[in-house]
Amino acid sequence: MSARLTRGVDPITLAVLAVTALLFLFAPLIFSNFFVSVILTKALWLGIAAASLIFLSSYAGMVSLGQVGLYAIAGFTMANLVAADGGLDAAWSPWLAVLAGIGVAGAVGLLFGAVASRSEGIYFLMITLALGVLVYYFFSQVTQLSGFGGVNNVDLPALVGNPTNDPSRLFYVTLGASVLVFLLIRYLARTPFGMAMQGIRDDPTRMRALGYNVTLHRTLAFAAAALIAGVAGILSVWYNRRISPGSIALGQTIDVLVIAVIGGLYRLEGAWVGAIFFALLDNYSREWTPDIGSILGPERFNTLIGIVFLVIILVSPGGLVGIWDRGKERLIGALGGGRPRAGPAASEEPPVQEPFEPGPVSR
Repeated sequence: MSARLTRGVDPITLAVLAVTALLFLFAPLIFSNFFVSVILTKALWLGIAAASLIFLSSYAGMVSLGQVGLYAIAGFTMANLVAADGGLDAAWSPWLAVLAGIGVAGAVGLLFGAVASRSEGIYFLMITLALGVLVYYFFSQVTQLSGFGGVNNVDLPALVGNPTNDPSRLFYVTLGASVLVFLLIRYLARTPFGMAMQGIRDDPTRMRALGYNVTLHRTLAFAAAALIAGVAGILSVWYNRRISPGSIALGQTIDVLVIAVIGGLYRLEGAWVGAIFFALLDNYSREWTPDIGSILGPERFNTLIGIVFLVIILVSPGGLVGIWDRGKERLIGALGGGRPRAGPAASEEPPVQEPFEPGPVSR
């Protein structure tokens, strides 16, 4: 598996990946507890949420605005089934509640996918947005599940411990979940189902003519993305020890989309790159912009992230990962390792295309 993931990767990228892996592996020893908890752990679970969106956009050609609603379903289900203040307070085993939360998110994702997958483009985008808003209002109005101030003091599994006193345990759990999600998506993209999805993304009419059930494949892809989003929902509840309707509102939906676009909407690793950038800017924007704080006011982060979003859209549709690729190619070209690409392909990343490996393709 590791040999296949690194096939064709240049030495510069391998060196950066190795340094990044070491930094994350020893993060609790290198950084403060505050940085590990507020920046890295938050960025990791936000990255998983963005990865569910990038999975759909890269391999299925569907940009969804319903991922926050799906991870909210997983989070609320889990929070209601364990011991907590508010909600059902069913006092289940935390791990059993986790499985139930992810399972319910996948089942609802299958239903939502059946509704939304018959549409394309802007219509698919608006339907998924409507479904996300539907989830928000459901939990806002059904106070038996969401409480009057959210579900608080959620019981955590022993593996996670107490993140307030020892954030390293939750950090490593979130890091492990991120690695597993990344590997799972890469593996899924190489299966017959993943190859069929990429064909549907590129030419659904031709795939339909070849006998593929395009709607069914899109529905199953949406359900798979819902399971990934469900993992993010569980981790978000563990991180905050609570969940409320206010934490799954439209603003959070936009945040996940912004993270995916800034990192690279068509590159899986862009989910975590964008999430780390987002978490850093969110936390340090007040310190980095002290002189203009009186002009922008307390909402300066929204202004700054909006400016960054527009710049990325105009300069690098491939996001920060696309900027890295172009800079790396120019560096290799300057060192005599080859010539950088020219033309439009150098400035815009195409959708992900996994290498084809012969094998039976299920229809």
